[in-house]
Amino acid sequence: MGSTTMSNILAEHDPADLGDLEREVMNLVWQEPEITAEEVREKLSRPLKESTVRTVLRRLSEKGYVKYSVENRTFRYRPAEARQQVAARAVKKIVDWFCQGSVEELLTGMVDSKVINQKELQALAGKIAKARGGNK
Repeated sequence: MGSTTMSNILAEHDPADLGDLEREVMNLVWQEPEITAEEVREKLSRPLKESTVRTVLRRLSEKGYVKYSVENRTFRYRPAEARQQVAARAVKKIVDWFCQGSVEELLTGMVDSKVINQKELQALAGKIAKARGGNK
């Protein structure tokens, strides 16, 4: 039977708007190339009805976090974006809110608060330089 792919990606969905259950479901979706509602339900940390899981997946689709295809009346879900892209957008919002858009201020605060140490920060700077081809 045929397959249909659906997506409803919102350009500015906000990761801060995800609830605990939505975040747990997204973590499961990010772990698999494709996953069904039943597979999500089986892997959740708490027992839920499949209809509840389907509702959460539908909401995640409406928010633009998951895409789905339908194969023989079975919905197969996959991430609309990589975890890193969603995390980067969440961090950008934090930087904008609390650091007036200054990544330097955020990183300095992370070092001062011992969230990241100087060695980790230097390793990160090296990775950034390498990704940019050594420019700057």
